[in-house]
Amino acid sequence: MKLKKINEKLQEALIENGLTEANELQQETFSTIKSGADCLIISEAGSGKTTTIVLNVIQQLAKETEESPRALIIVEDKAKVLEMEALFEKYGKHTELQVYGVHDKGDMEYDKNYISTGVDVLIGTPNKLNDMFTTAGFNVNRLKMFIVDDPDPMLKLRHETKIMRLSNSISKTQRIVFANQITERIEILIEKMLVEPFIFEMDEEDEDEDDEDEEIQDEDKDDIVDESDLEEKN
Repeated sequence: MKLKKINEKLQEALIENGLTEANELQQETFSTIKSGADCLIISEAGSGKTTTIVLNVIQQLAKETEESPRALIIVEDKAKVLEMEALFEKYGKHTELQVYGVHDKGDMEYDKNYISTGVDVLIGTPNKLNDMFTTAGFNVNRLKMFIVDDPDPMLKLRHETKIMRLSNSISKTQRIVFANQITERIEILIEKMLVEPFIFEMDEEDEDEDDEDEEIQDEDKDDIVDESDLEEKN
């Protein structure tokens, strides 16, 4: 995958899994995310946001491992936790990163004990992460990345307070929000959480404009034909 200064171990795993070309989302956001700046990234469902999250976290953390979590990723539900864990296993297999996911249906004591042994990346739902950090008091001083993946369904369930409580417990870190679209709830969240974020809107406006241009051209052609017909009739 042709991305500037990509980690060699990550590159190796991507090639093994057939990802030899970065898509537009990955190309546009890679350098900025790597810089450590806060980001808001808007891209439609199916555009590769989850893969983009995983490869950027591996890129940032792969050089060294620690016992304390260095990336915290908030996702909607158990299915999303499992999906992201699987991608980390696939693309991070040549690194020593320890990745662990928690969700509402998991065993709290088991999860806390496992995390206390040392993980680099912690993925979880708002409810579970909030409960764990409130009761266990995990060390977040080494946290480098705080990522919220598709917050809209979580905000509809009134999880904003839990997400903000987690964010506010971390004094300094890079905060990134990935969303399918901008909503009023998301605007309020990013205003509270992100500091001078870079904003990427990977939408279909250009394609829509091209379609509109084609429609206009077709209409113009129809007009020309109609005028010709009139001339012939006259």
